[in-house]
Amino acid sequence: MATRHEPWPATVVAAVASVLGDTDHGLTGREIGQLLAVVKVPDADGGNKRDRLAGALLAQQARQGASNCVIAFIKEAMAPVRYVQQPHTFSRRQDDLNEVLVHVGLRVNDQGQVARGPAAATLGEAARHASSLRAELCRRSTHPEVLRYCTQEILAKNPFHASLEAVKSVADRLRQLTGQGLDGARLADAVLMPGNGTARVAINANATGPELDEQKGLANLVKGLFSMYRNPAAHEPRLHRTVTDEELLELLTTLSMVHRRLDSARVTP
Repeated sequence: MATRHEPWPATVVAAVASVLGDTDHGLTGREIGQLLAVVKVPDADGGNKRDRLAGALLAQQARQGASNCVIAFIKEAMAPVRYVQQPHTFSRRQDDLNEVLVHVGLRVNDQGQVARGPAAATLGEAARHASSLRAELCRRSTHPEVLRYCTQEILAKNPFHASLEAVKSVADRLRQLTGQGLDGARLADAVLMPGNGTARVAINANATGPELDEQKGLANLVKGLFSMYRNPAAHEPRLHRTVTDEELLELLTTLSMVHRRLDSARVTP
């Protein structure tokens, strides 16, 4: 006889439905209908995919007095064979589901199975326990320009290439702000380093000694990041250059700070 699992709070079931029925990254309406049929859960009406799925799972959970139907639906939806051509989609959904399931002490493992995991009572604990790099970046409010350049690499769990793409975000933004066609240290010197006057991309008035020091500090920081991550990475095979998740988090946090300073910078054409 199958193990009976206690019902989950309605908020958890609804959050699972929000992930799997997400407008942009969730299952299609047709897929939801097919999977509900596979796990023998009657379909339900809803104004959108999320409400439809939540309604069906909550009604079945109430009828059975158990969360087995929700677990079965997740296992079917996360079967790895469904993602042979879309590994990034599997990673995204796995990460998002784990942020929810940690509240009931469960997780989706790499085999697509629902397994025991650490439990969390708060959002902060959930972010720490979910073991999702993307979740931690969201918790840190990482600048969207950073994520725009490296989300696919993060979903593919490839810190090496994520670091390379993320650093490119600063160079690309400086070129967009100024129309300058340079790259690397030459670009940072041309647009961030104050010369005889104000820097082309100035993060302050560039009028006092401390302000000039701050401006030069940002220019040198950007040049240092280019030197550390773009120049060696462009010429070394990944085998000889390891970037850990912890290092990537620190790098993306630093890049996020750079972008926030650029948000309020004064640009001289």
